[in-house]
Amino acid sequence: MRFLLIAVACAALIGASPANAAPAQSAGTNEVRFATYNLSLNRPTQGLLREHLANPDVDDVYRRQARNVAEVIQRAHPDVVLINEFDYDPEAARLFAENFLAVSQNGAPAQRYPYRFVAPSNTGIASGFDLNNNGVVDTTPGDQAYGDDSFGFGLFPGQYGMVVYSKYPIDARAVRTFQLFKWKDMPGNTMPTDFYSAEEQAALRLSSKSHWDVPIRVGRKSVHFLVSHPTPPTFDGPEDRNGRRNHDEIRFWADYVKPGKASYVYDDKGKKGGLKPGQNFVIAGDQNADPNDGDSFQKAILQLTGHPLVNARTAPASPGAAEASTLQGGANANHTGDPRYDTADFSDTAPGNLRADYVLPRVGNRIVRSGVFWPVRSDPLFRLTGVFDPAWSAVNGFPTSDHRLVWADLRLA
Repeated sequence: MRFLLIAVACAALIGASPANAAPAQSAGTNEVRFATYNLSLNRPTQGLLREHLANPDVDDVYRRQARNVAEVIQRAHPDVVLINEFDYDPEAARLFAENFLAVSQNGAPAQRYPYRFVAPSNTGIASGFDLNNNGVVDTTPGDQAYGDDSFGFGLFPGQYGMVVYSKYPIDARAVRTFQLFKWKDMPGNTMPTDFYSAEEQAALRLSSKSHWDVPIRVGRKSVHFLVSHPTPPTFDGPEDRNGRRNHDEIRFWADYVKPGKASYVYDDKGKKGGLKPGQNFVIAGDQNADPNDGDSFQKAILQLTGHPLVNARTAPASPGAAEASTLQGGANANHTGDPRYDTADFSDTAPGNLRADYVLPRVGNRIVRSGVFWPVRSDPLFRLTGVFDPAWSAVNGFPTSDHRLVWADLRLA
């Protein structure tokens, strides 16, 4: 809890930035560009991300990746963006904003985000239990087994964390985080109780990273930016513990936005309940769930895309995703979903490319336009997405990430 309070206090200071800070891209049009981007800026050891971001002029694979993902954000120029897979470190979040986003990359327009929010993640926090049932409670950060036995997979505390950047003020006092919410406290949860002991069931947290409700002030309006990064529904056994957890992490927001369904919810300060009737929201994040293909449990994402309060009539698309599916073949050839909507370039053997990342506004908000940053191969900007290359293996095999930035321009209700 000490780290959470520090992060919230830091966000409160950021929320008090000068009113004459850089204006939002869509200011005055009543349109706001919301985005989500799993940019794979995680690093293998704690503190390494801060070191890389503090020295932007060094030319190595890590800084080139950071410059590339910054350029993607600059080309898309969102007003509000969730960053997934950014190791928890408030100082690293500041350095990325100042040394990379606010500095033009290859002629792209610099983007200044005077407001940001960052808080701890469950990843890499030791649970004290043998959560992978291998007979050993691993307490040594840095190895696979330690990650498996943590509350959320991570080789050290905070790996694969999150950051929200905004050109509009963040109502820091009203932010709610749900890092500590217990999985067992969700009624009708899908936890595999035959896999986890009674003691483990009592201790397990629902969120593999965290769930945040970050209110954004747009003029006189307030939009609750509901962000998370559910665990991939893979890397487990027949008990499908990760698939079930992914399902319930997604369900959390489905209940949170529907009046009368979130009475069981409590945040990290003990406040109960979800959104009040009529409150506006945008749900965003790498949900690790495709509506048609992949390994998700019970088509988990349909809990949001089919929700009566969610505007999912328009799905962001890109020509690059369709081209990649055709050229890569493999598992993609057997998919039933339209490849235009894919947002992640995964292994062609399995599961193939998937729609994993979402920006989902409340009904009443008009989606003016939307898209996925996935250029076709003939586009000069294809260098920012590329294809898997072992030369980039020190990062993740891509010049940026295996995920693509997803954005939507919203005319707010």
